[in-house]
Amino acid sequence: MMTTYTVADGRLDLGDGIQPASILRAATWIDLLNASREEVQAVEQALALELPTREEMQEIESSSRLYREGEALFLTANFLYGADQGEYGSTPITFVLAGHTLLTVRHATPKAFAAFGNRARRTPSLLSSADAVMLHLFEQVVDRLADILERIGADMDRASQSAFRTARGTTHKKANARDADLKSVLIALGEVGEVTSRARETLLGLTRILTFINAEKGQALRKENKATIKVLERDVRSLVEHASFLSNKANFLLDAVLGIINIDQNGIIKTFTVASVALMPPTLVASIYGMNFSSMPELSWRFGYPAALLLMICSAVLPILYFKRKGWL
Repeated sequence: MMTTYTVADGRLDLGDGIQPASILRAATWIDLLNASREEVQAVEQALALELPTREEMQEIESSSRLYREGEALFLTANFLYGADQGEYGSTPITFVLAGHTLLTVRHATPKAFAAFGNRARRTPSLLSSADAVMLHLFEQVVDRLADILERIGADMDRASQSAFRTARGTTHKKANARDADLKSVLIALGEVGEVTSRARETLLGLTRILTFINAEKGQALRKENKATIKVLERDVRSLVEHASFLSNKANFLLDAVLGIINIDQNGIIKTFTVASVALMPPTLVASIYGMNFSSMPELSWRFGYPAALLLMICSAVLPILYFKRKGWL
């Protein structure tokens, strides 16, 4: 799907689908979402450039993601999407600065793109130039990531409180309920770690793009947008630090929850160990008197049976009392 944004006399003209070459050359922003081959060819012919394929966008080396061809800049990074729906992922998006036109090539829709598209419809002045559109998109992405990291922090606080509240409630909470609580905490921490890592991947991609733009000696950005670059770099740096803090906190909580689970498992294993040790002497007594040798004098003793039972009970109780005295129970 191709969407063109053209500003003329302060008015925004939107175009869907393949447009004439004159309109494509006059557009400030051309957004290609899962574009067909015909749409890609129309853009390439109108702007005299070659767009990267989906496979080329997925390449991880820097030279394949950030480069210049003639007067056009090609900037590719992975962006987080789907965090609200829980079906989150990362998708490569390519920004092409070609003269006064910005092209975005993508195969998924991060919420920041949809939000900026709605803003641009209400405020056409945001589309004053191609570099301004790109920077506004980056600002929207950064704002979106900040909201996601704030929500992740709140989710992590709730998971932390739930984990330690569950650990303190050992005397009255059933084992099944405790296991369910700890399982939910582990799932929450896993989701937090996954979203945080993908958010950091997005921030790393933005950092590389901003660094590449600053290193370009050409007129990639207008002079009035230099200050916006500095603000973006500062915001991205602060979010990277916050994402690192959340990642470290998630690892700490994960270790704490696993420690709680290990303590519970050790308690269960200790119970079975004590039970097996306490039953060993009675088993030995029963084994001895179960041999039925004819020369055993106790076989003809009138009180042999109750004496054997008493001996087995005492041999089971004495180890338990010993373990309690040592504090092992």
